[in-house]
Amino acid sequence: MEKFREMVKIKDPSIYRNPVILQSEDLSKYILETAVYPREPEPLKELREINSSQPWGFIATSPDAGQLMALLLKLLNPKKTIEVGVFTGYSLLLTALNIPHDGKITAIDIDRKAYDIGLPVIKKAGVEHKIDFIESAALPILDKLLEDPANEGSFDFAFIDADKENYLNYHERLIKLIKIGGLLVYDNTLWGGRVSWPEEKVPPHTRSGRNAAIEFNKTITNDSRVEFSLTSVGDGLNICRRVA
Repeated sequence: MEKFREMVKIKDPSIYRNPVILQSEDLSKYILETAVYPREPEPLKELREINSSQPWGFIATSPDAGQLMALLLKLLNPKKTIEVGVFTGYSLLLTALNIPHDGKITAIDIDRKAYDIGLPVIKKAGVEHKIDFIESAALPILDKLLEDPANEGSFDFAFIDADKENYLNYHERLIKLIKIGGLLVYDNTLWGGRVSWPEEKVPPHTRSGRNAAIEFNKTITNDSRVEFSLTSVGDGLNICRRVA
């Protein structure tokens, strides 16, 4: 949390922007313009355009990753979901649009101001009633949820896009909250492709996140409680299905 607060003071946030994972910017552009933008719901398009005017807008969930998430949500049809890391709410809005009318999302983020940027779009889309936004660091909230045994195995879906250094801590808590058969989706797990770079070629300011992603992916590979797919969509989605 403190690290992020220091990051937002940086005059040029673009130094934290990850390169595209695919082999070229042109290919990424082709996928977005051919398959993603034409099907992007109007509220998501509006929020994406708002994000593009924000200095840190690039940290929002990429729309191609969002398109895959929307398919997963429609297949799963979850009624109780949780989101760790909200920013302006692109992924949150996407989830709200793709769960049932009586579905609920527990959304946790340290920055209410960022959430408020996207809130008018969420309200206009008619899905604010599905969202319980909690301004807080995530670990205390997850621990509090686990204090009530009734919460264990009660969530259908989780999306995580927060500080990468805590992904393993989030996973150990969320795996208890998600039901068997439920999904946990972790964003930025390929870290702009830098997970495959020699460390000496990785910019120093991105090494912490890159190393955390490497350790997280290795841990998930060895976690018998989940089936998973590490996909090269967006900035890398690690999609886990709880099986034990």
